[in-house]
Amino acid sequence: MGLIKFMADSIRQGLRSFLRVNPAHDKIITINERTNHMTECACNRIWYQGKSELLSDLYAELDVPSTMFWKASSTPGLEIRKIHTGLPALMCDTIANIIIADYNGIEISSKSSTAPAERWEQIEKENNFADTLSLLLHDLCVVGDGALKISYDREISDTPIIEWYGAENVDYTYVRGHIREVKFYTDYFYKNKRYLFEETYGYGYINYALFNDNGKELPPNAIPALSWVDCKGVTFDKDYIWAVPVIFGKSCHKGRGAGIIGAKTDAFDSLDEVWSQWMDALRAGRTTKYIPDVFLPYNPETGEVQKPNAFDNRFIATQSDTTNEKSVNKITVESPTIQHDSYLSSYITALDLCLQGVLSPSTLGIDTKKLDNAEAQREKEKTTLYTRQTLIELLNNALPKLVKAALQADALVHNSNIDYSDIEISVKFGEYANPSFESQVETVAKAKTAGLMSTEQIIEELYGDSKSDVWKEQEVKRIKEEQGIAFEDETSELDDIQPIGF
Repeated sequence: MGLIKFMADSIRQGLRSFLRVNPAHDKIITINERTNHMTECACNRIWYQGKSELLSDLYAELDVPSTMFWKASSTPGLEIRKIHTGLPALMCDTIANIIIADYNGIEISSKSSTAPAERWEQIEKENNFADTLSLLLHDLCVVGDGALKISYDREISDTPIIEWYGAENVDYTYVRGHIREVKFYTDYFYKNKRYLFEETYGYGYINYALFNDNGKELPPNAIPALSWVDCKGVTFDKDYIWAVPVIFGKSCHKGRGAGIIGAKTDAFDSLDEVWSQWMDALRAGRTTKYIPDVFLPYNPETGEVQKPNAFDNRFIATQSDTTNEKSVNKITVESPTIQHDSYLSSYITALDLCLQGVLSPSTLGIDTKKLDNAEAQREKEKTTLYTRQTLIELLNNALPKLVKAALQADALVHNSNIDYSDIEISVKFGEYANPSFESQVETVAKAKTAGLMSTEQIIEELYGDSKSDVWKEQEVKRIKEEQGIAFEDETSELDDIQPIGF
């Protein structure tokens, strides 16, 4: 046994010496960013505009690899027409329009009075809030974030003014991961000079600052357009901030949103390249006529050969064959073969990469697999539902804050004594791409019978965001009362014990 132990120890010692591991040293990896947040926002805006000439000018200025389609230059004499499909704008418009179509307004309930609901209805109407909400959703898809600003101007309206600022004109101040200030930037021009007006919205205050082109700070009311500005700023209740930031996705720039376009620019570039090459192949593969000169059309008045029309009568003239008596002159028509299936397959693959994780093809009216039954269509809509739900959750979080801030600002300006502390705010949205109501009822009825679903969950599945939480609670109560389920206070066995002598 002693010999075996000695051999084992020797083997272990040898392995330790052989498998000596030297720890890796820390290495510094330096990556130079080619664009900042402002530049990326500008690029996304141009992709959204969808004009080929703007994309060509943009990528000519950007420091990106020359192998990208929109950056590359054609060899002289072999130019290709660069075509933009317009897919980025179509994606953003579609998802925004879906949510706007499902938006059923904001419901405000208060136990003390109906004044908050009535006042918000006036504010919403005066600000044409549906258009502001549409602009908000489009900007979230394009640039990823922005903020709603509440201000007051009696010359324009007697109600608070709600404005939306996109990511390029907004900045945030974070404290321990929470946004404590929102800065809004507006450009003003006076005497051919540009000025940058900064409004800092914090909890309980608004501060103003003005900067010239050189970055020098001036008095906030130094130009006539800002004569209304109070250099001391504005103060109010510290529980409120008259700005509501909305951030969609996560950008590589900390604290900023990503949107839809930013993460898909390479995929959009590839799709445009596939489509442009396909169209170039079609143009190069036009049917060509070879006509001997004896068959060329002549002008009966001048006797000259008529020139072909480039639109509807293209041909190439050839010399007549007169070498022998059996020579036959004839018109030859040639049609090159275009690899249609190959181009189609590449196009569908590039399209899938663009839509992946964002929208379903059927949402845009694209049926690449020719599945027309209703169940297949609903299955293909799931990706759209996920994106829609993410945006709706952002609105469900932001809009109640906006309503409370707007009502509080209105009460402060008008010295109103209306109590807004007990109001409940819910944002109502309809359902999208849901199965029919009859099939839903049948499904939940089976689950209820099997004991797999509660009454509360049944109501939630049937009505979702189309009804408010208060209505759904009342509906649950009505159903339980009809089923004989009474609501009583909880009791214990001690309540049944009667004291002796009573």
